[in-house]
Amino acid sequence: MRIIVIGAGVIGVASAWYLTRDGHEVTVLEAREGAGLETSFGNAGGVCPGFAGPWAAPGMPLKGLKWMFQPTAPLKIRPRFDPAQWSWLLRFVANCTAGRFAANKTRMQRIAHFSKACLVQLREETGIQYDHGTGGVLQIFATREEAEGGRRAADVLARLDVAHRVLSPDEVCTIEPALAHTRAPISGGLQLPSDEVGDCHLFTQSLARLAAERGCRFVFNAPVLSIGASGERIDTVKTAQESFQADAVVVATGPWAVKLLKPLGINLPIYPVKGYSLTCDIEDPDAAPRSSVMDEHSKVMICRLGSRLRAAGVAELAGFDPAMPEHALQGLRDRVAELFPGAADYGEAVYWHGFRPMTPGGPAHVGRTRYANLFLNVGHGSNGWTQACGAARVLTEKIAGRPDPLARHAA
Repeated sequence: MRIIVIGAGVIGVASAWYLTRDGHEVTVLEAREGAGLETSFGNAGGVCPGFAGPWAAPGMPLKGLKWMFQPTAPLKIRPRFDPAQWSWLLRFVANCTAGRFAANKTRMQRIAHFSKACLVQLREETGIQYDHGTGGVLQIFATREEAEGGRRAADVLARLDVAHRVLSPDEVCTIEPALAHTRAPISGGLQLPSDEVGDCHLFTQSLARLAAERGCRFVFNAPVLSIGASGERIDTVKTAQESFQADAVVVATGPWAVKLLKPLGINLPIYPVKGYSLTCDIEDPDAAPRSSVMDEHSKVMICRLGSRLRAAGVAELAGFDPAMPEHALQGLRDRVAELFPGAADYGEAVYWHGFRPMTPGGPAHVGRTRYANLFLNVGHGSNGWTQACGAARVLTEKIAGRPDPLARHAA
């Protein structure tokens, strides 16, 4: 089949890779000048199926209200005269029940662990390099309450048969020696030894080159203006330069999918949740994390990506606001410097922001729409890097009309 993929972030490029490998004639349309330049560019770097789960959880609405009045809170809701924001928030709160949380987490865990297996297989088959590390992820807790929450999380991981280990403060510093020098309190930890890290941007660009070598066509600087339908099928995809026809169309444009699909009568409950990151060169390797540390207290993830340190966190619900307030950047910088003093020259850090495409409940939209030849791969939120390969595999099988690989993986 001739297939158009709209979007060249990690989700779109992974979709293009698996579709091309499956024998289809694939064209990728991307608004930017290259692959992986939006949400995929500067994210935390963790490939963390062990952490995969919805933000909509019991108790989260109350936490969100408290955090509204804290300048450096991990979640900031900035109310706007935006019906989409309020509609999304109402749906988010509706998903914060124990039953919905359990169902959504189970769905996200299934695709996340399947995706990790797909990523490992892809890496073994292609030799792709992206500053990846396989040293696992260490979640650390600052308070007794956080440590107790970690023990409850460990119970869930045990039921899902996910490898993990609950740690004392001394064991945390044995796993991650650089934390012995931290000025921050540590009450315990949770280790996920099977999780990984890697530079999502490098991966996306490298995979795009591999897909192009296999015959996939990439058209950059080509924002899609409209998707045209005739009856129950899509017949054209228009950019400023030309119109494209194909047997199937895949939309993988993250939070921008909402505006693109609305004229077709498809109203996606996806909202852009802004996050920030900093990247700096490591100056003292012994003072930097060996792999990845997730700080539960600040919700900041710190990863070693080759010779660089990447830290990412904060979640702001403020639409597509491009501002980067100094207090948010300083809060991120100060927490990393407190946890890993002397690891890098934090004054020389490079900052970035991106927009996570969040659904209210957590699970993404992967599969068919009411149009016979229009498919979605959107709404992965903060799990896009973790879920990219698995979601692309699922989508490829659905387009081909084959059984869902998640069912086979679960079996």
